[in-house]
Amino acid sequence: MEQSLKNRLKFGSLMLIALFLLLWLDHAAQSWTFGGRVKNGLGGVGIAILLLLITPSAVDELTTLFTAEHVRPYRRIAVTGCALLLLHAFATQFDFFRPIAASTMAFIIVFVMLAAALMKAFDQQPEDAIHRMAGTVLATLYSGGLEWFLVALRVKHSTPGNPHVFNGNTAIVLMILLCVKFTDIGAYFGGRALGRHKLIPWLSPGKTWEGLFFGLLTAGAVGALCTRYIDPPNCNLPWWKGIIFGALIGGIGQLGDLLESLMKRDAAVKDSGRLVPGFGGVLDIIDSPLLAAPFAYLLFSLF
Repeated sequence: MEQSLKNRLKFGSLMLIALFLLLWLDHAAQSWTFGGRVKNGLGGVGIAILLLLITPSAVDELTTLFTAEHVRPYRRIAVTGCALLLLHAFATQFDFFRPIAASTMAFIIVFVMLAAALMKAFDQQPEDAIHRMAGTVLATLYSGGLEWFLVALRVKHSTPGNPHVFNGNTAIVLMILLCVKFTDIGAYFGGRALGRHKLIPWLSPGKTWEGLFFGLLTAGAVGALCTRYIDPPNCNLPWWKGIIFGALIGGIGQLGDLLESLMKRDAAVKDSGRLVPGFGGVLDIIDSPLLAAPFAYLLFSLF
């Protein structure tokens, strides 16, 4: 237990440093390219680089979980589909791309499905064709599809015809990550101090209702604090909306964690991988922010 805690502190610190460096690069790249042909600056560079780097490992872990249930996605096709979805989200910041964004998204999804079908056809073995096609599409949408919202949230900006759309920035992405992760921290300490009633004992025996309550309180407080650092011209978010946002995003992040726990239970494994000592695999680290991303996109659009 002591070695596990040391690993979490050591590698957690290294991951935080790397994350902040990439977020700094993300913010700086937009400042460097502001004006000229890129009138709003080139947004999302750091976020896109981070996700492109970790996506192959995430897909590999996900397909390993699927394989335990005899569903074997085509990993290379799924990784390619995820990369295309990330590039699609990155391209939505450009005016010339928006008119074809929806049709391009549909093409990417169909491409993944047809590529998996053709790969199976080349094997000349029709057995498990549906499983391999469905598994490949699901792996692509679970990883790349949810990651799409993080990048799209970062690069979104208002247009002359729709000035009320929020402008994405690095602080918004950081706010999502902080709300999700501080929910885990609040739930951990609140559960250890006052946890009495198990949340879902057969799925995640360590989680309690008391821990969840304190986790949501912590996320709400973090959300309120983060509103001070989001520039009002980019997103007019008062503190009380920050509380609502933080609590909702924190709760949805917990659902993402439970969703991955369900898959791991089905595959009879404790962690999705062993890439990061003390944390497990990439999916164990990003499962909560991934599911929170589309809901954060919706909430910012409404708020």
